[in-house]
Amino acid sequence: MIKQKNIVCIIPARLKSTRFPEKILKNLGGKPLLQWAWDAANKTTIFKDIVFAIDSEKTAKVIKNFSGKYIMTSQNCKSGTDRLIEVMHSGKIDGEIWVNWQADEPFINQKMIYTLLQTCDQNDSDIWSLKKKIINDNEIISPNFAKVVCNSQGHAMYFSRSQIPFYRDKENVEKKYYKHVGIYAYTKTALQKIAKMKTCYFEDAEKLEQLRFLFYGLKIKLHETDQEVIGIDTPEHLKNAEKFINKNK
Repeated sequence: MIKQKNIVCIIPARLKSTRFPEKILKNLGGKPLLQWAWDAANKTTIFKDIVFAIDSEKTAKVIKNFSGKYIMTSQNCKSGTDRLIEVMHSGKIDGEIWVNWQADEPFINQKMIYTLLQTCDQNDSDIWSLKKKIINDNEIISPNFAKVVCNSQGHAMYFSRSQIPFYRDKENVEKKYYKHVGIYAYTKTALQKIAKMKTCYFEDAEKLEQLRFLFYGLKIKLHETDQEVIGIDTPEHLKNAEKFINKNK
């Protein structure tokens, strides 16, 4: 059962995003984008601790306005996972399972968290994440959506910005594509191993850090969700998220 594990939630919130600087502070539905993750995480009752991992006093000021908690981390962290590792090394937070809830994922909800963590009491995985069947053809060909293929046990075999699998025979084949949903849960041991890993060729090529985890032999279990997500990587994504809110109230 999930409650048998000591689970903490870290929300990495880098201010100077490359594609959309200061996006986490942008207004979405009447509140800062990063507050969506905080509010949703607090509705999920399984976390021992919830804290932002940030790199700017400007971000800290916004978090204080809605009474959030934060830990300051280095501006040199290259990924959200690096911020988790820095928080872990600080000793200010401790847990058996570490959830990496990205601040630019406003529509992740409690149901998805329980889907993510449903097998975290088993010893067959180092990392857990989510996948969703793609129903929009544009997402199949878009490099902004990471696709994933899994083995018979549900462990990731490869992630790519390209469409995978490639269907050589185009006719009379049921085509299935899955996109990776950007939320992770790590064992503490996995984070300790990742802290010592160097980058690999595939990660450098695709700019997907999870390929490094696979390259060095970590097992990533992908559970399937039917919940739609809208990650905010560009101003256009933010506009789409606002439309989604207005449509769904």
